[in-house]
Amino acid sequence: MSPSASAHVDTFTRDHLPAARLWPTLEFTTPELRYPTHLNAATELIDVAVATYGADRPALRTPFGETWTYGELRRRANQVAQVLTEDLGLVPGQRVMLRSPNNPWTVAAWLGVLKAGGVVVTTMAALRARELTPIAERTLPSIALVDHRFADEMRAVRDAALPSLTIVEYGGTTPGDLVARAAAKSGEFTDVRTAADDVALLGPTSGSTGVPKITMHFHRDILSIDNTFGRHVLKLAQDDVVACSAPFAFTFGLGMLVVFPLRAGACVLLTEAATPLQLAEIVEREGVTVLATAPTAYKAILREGAEHRLAGLRTGVSAGEHLPRETWERLRDGLGLRVVDGIGATEMLHIFISAAGDEIRPGATGRPVPGYRAAILDVDGSELGPGRPGLLGVIGPVGCRYLDDARQRNYVLGGWNITGDVFTRDEDGYFHYQSRTDNMIVSSGYNIGGPEVEAAIDTHPDVVESGVVGRPDPERGSVVCAFVVLRPGVTGDDAKVKEIQEHVKRVLAPYKYPRDVRFCDSLPRNVSGKLQHFRLRELVQEPS
Repeated sequence: MSPSASAHVDTFTRDHLPAARLWPTLEFTTPELRYPTHLNAATELIDVAVATYGADRPALRTPFGETWTYGELRRRANQVAQVLTEDLGLVPGQRVMLRSPNNPWTVAAWLGVLKAGGVVVTTMAALRARELTPIAERTLPSIALVDHRFADEMRAVRDAALPSLTIVEYGGTTPGDLVARAAAKSGEFTDVRTAADDVALLGPTSGSTGVPKITMHFHRDILSIDNTFGRHVLKLAQDDVVACSAPFAFTFGLGMLVVFPLRAGACVLLTEAATPLQLAEIVEREGVTVLATAPTAYKAILREGAEHRLAGLRTGVSAGEHLPRETWERLRDGLGLRVVDGIGATEMLHIFISAAGDEIRPGATGRPVPGYRAAILDVDGSELGPGRPGLLGVIGPVGCRYLDDARQRNYVLGGWNITGDVFTRDEDGYFHYQSRTDNMIVSSGYNIGGPEVEAAIDTHPDVVESGVVGRPDPERGSVVCAFVVLRPGVTGDDAKVKEIQEHVKRVLAPYKYPRDVRFCDSLPRNVSGKLQHFRLRELVQEPS
């Protein structure tokens, strides 16, 4: 598919796409995946929804009694677009960074940026300035829309790296607050007629090497995840109430809380933060019918004996890590809930292998979602037969495009997207997860880069060096385990463990801190001095 005439005045994203020869193969194999040359994803998500389902239908709810209708969401998204263009001078193609937990104004802001022809860079509210700065330096946003409770870290990023960045807070009481600015606007806006292949979203990966990769997704890609997984597997209905524990910055959360519900005319219940038990209570109290969360949360709910609070669900969705068969079977046997498992990737935007209902086979992740095909490959890219473990390769309507990054070559092999997962395929075409191929630590559905945690630990004044790996954990899948060498004379006791953990929480998002800290005299290295993480992985099997 050749490029369309771009609507972007600021051509940064199109200028920094990888060379076409480095792209994966893209296929548009079903009728709904064939798009016009120009479309705006926000128009399709909210304006078409209002026209289809009505302005008075509830679109967003919170556990605190707040409700926005589809019409109110469209008006506020339009008002945000007006603020961006009329007050802040945004031109199509410029990047806008969002930093907030999941709340209604964040949805309005996300849609408003796309309506204005901007490119959204959504970041997790939990990230610290140390983690935000490389993302900002790579994406060069001109504006940041930030929940007022999380503005300090963004100001630190501006002061350190982007002095021209305009920061607009929302949800506070200052006169320049986005909510106050929006209230002064008419709510009438003509959406920018973007090309279907104009970049709409820059999605940072978790930065397993310390430098995050920035995935690039087009307007048509946002619709494609609904025209595949949303339409053929999830199948939301207008009377569904959808909850998801993942933040918008995870594309899993973006799909479950914005794209799929708006396309179906459903209602979203937005929660900023909740423990698994609190999530179960919210599901019961608020009449949630579709819940998407990580296997860790399902396991925790079962452990607390609170699974009865999920009795009102018609669908459960699991992603972020492998769903154990035992967990799936306990939910099926106790509630009749056949949880939809799936695997996706930030590079692919959402889930591409899954199964629902009678198509589910316990223990298997599923089969390729309509619109995708998948294969098991050897290191040379040759397809392997049933039962043989190998690299998972995927081709579909979306694919990996990194922002100006040599690592593009590592993700694409012979046109296939290589996800970094080892799978097998059985004779019936079902894919079975085996392991990860890299040193990414997947804990409670969160991807945590070991080198990033090492770098944070090493900034502690008492630390000489550290090595970080994942330690298998029955509840979280894995936990971060750090081997730490202290400077001479410093005692490695429980107090020092706590001190290092708190230090990491101040430097990185708190969920990345090492739950297991082990002190040692030295770290294993090869003759060239490279840290041998495989030796550390062997050690984590031993008691600390």
